[in-house]
Amino acid sequence: MKEGDIAPDFSLTDKDGSHYSLASFTEPYLVIFFYPKDNTPGCTIEAKAFSDAIERLASLGAAVIGISGGTDKTKASFCKKQELRVTLLSDTDFTTAKSYGVFGPKTFMGRSYEGIFRQTVILGKPDLDGRRLVLKHFTEVSPAKHVPEVEEALTKLA
Repeated sequence: MKEGDIAPDFSLTDKDGSHYSLASFTEPYLVIFFYPKDNTPGCTIEAKAFSDAIERLASLGAAVIGISGGTDKTKASFCKKQELRVTLLSDTDFTTAKSYGVFGPKTFMGRSYEGIFRQTVILGKPDLDGRRLVLKHFTEVSPAKHVPEVEEALTKLA
């Protein structure tokens, strides 16, 4: 996925089993942060930071969602335990992550495996056909420093 590409649609569920697709969001911008796994240290820092900034991001015209593997049940547990307010969606078979190009080989502590990369995209307002373009793609994300980068990018886009 690169800036200017048409964002792939998706059909995913949240912690309550509610279904979401690109059409579910009508805000001028949609921030999608892809994260590796629920209830892990870096992912918790990032999800809490987005939850804390949800009103500021909304004031800039953005809806925010997080996407990772896991199930509705793991999302519910993560949200409850960390008091998260951001919408988290389950990509159990990684179809959405693959379509956005944020899934592939990784190495952690000497072990190789496939998983979701910590990356974020900002999508623009839907066109008349409901398509959204990728306006910004963050490929290098530091969980503790990322939300201000997203806010800055949204401010520049506005």
